[in-house]
Amino acid sequence: MGMEKYESKQQQILKSASRIFPFISRFDMLTPALQDKVEEWVATEDTCSFKVKGFTIALKIVEKVENKHIKIMADDKNGVPVDFTFWIQLHEVSDNDTRIRMVLHAELNMMMRMLIGSKIQGGLDKAVEGLAMAFNQMP
Repeated sequence: MGMEKYESKQQQILKSASRIFPFISRFDMLTPALQDKVEEWVATEDTCSFKVKGFTIALKIVEKVENKHIKIMADDKNGVPVDFTFWIQLHEVSDNDTRIRMVLHAELNMMMRMLIGSKIQGGLDKAVEGLAMAFNQMP
């Protein structure tokens, strides 16, 4: 078993980090954006769960550094056979320019790496693109 690191590409959001952070630091703030995109989305401030291809995935926020990053881990009560941690990172370049990226560390066995390794990268890029697009459209 090896710890694999996946990093999304960086996306630009034309807003300050302080406008973005309140949304990414609370799962329940993501509900409007996500509830129709994933199955069985349920969220509180610090936890969420949803279904993907029959698997229920449960997450919890374990660390928040204001306007910089949040750290998310798999919540133990889920049946996903992968141990992972991921970060949503913000880097404020100027008042109206914040770069966002996601970094995932996942403990994958050989089989899982072959099955989903390449999909993880694409998934992270898509997720961070979607977030950036949503924030850029925000008034």
